[in-house]
Amino acid sequence: MTASRLSPGDPAPEFALLTDTGDTLSLADLRGRRVILYAYPAAMTPGCTKQACDFRDSLASLQAAGFEVVGISPDKPEKLAKFRDRDAITFPLVSDPDKSVLTAYGAYGEKQLYGKTVTGVIRSTFVIDPDGKIERALYNVKATGHVAKLRRDLGLD
Repeated sequence: MTASRLSPGDPAPEFALLTDTGDTLSLADLRGRRVILYAYPAAMTPGCTKQACDFRDSLASLQAAGFEVVGISPDKPEKLAKFRDRDAITFPLVSDPDKSVLTAYGAYGEKQLYGKTVTGVIRSTFVIDPDGKIERALYNVKATGHVAKLRRDLGLD
């Protein structure tokens, strides 16, 4: 089953999910701001840690440019809290244990892993405009170097 992918101009699927602090964060809460929503397979794994730390290290400049960063994975809020504390993650991590939001964004489905087709989270990044529309939908991004490339694409570097 291949998830349908989003394209620029599509409405960003709404969500209201528990965060690493146990609060609920919804896309509606972020309306009026540009949002970078990135989907990653699992907290506290090497690639996901690298990617989260890259976003953390770029957060001040991203926020100065008007972006909010939110990470989404199927991990439970308790695991996200451990990840946040261990790696000093300074932006919200939201929990999508049933993968419904990941699926709505086209970030859950068949992917290639070490030459095999598996079903799982497709590492993806979405830039959502202040009106809740998809500005960019980037699928199968690399964990390493992605934030630097995104910054260049957004004209921040």
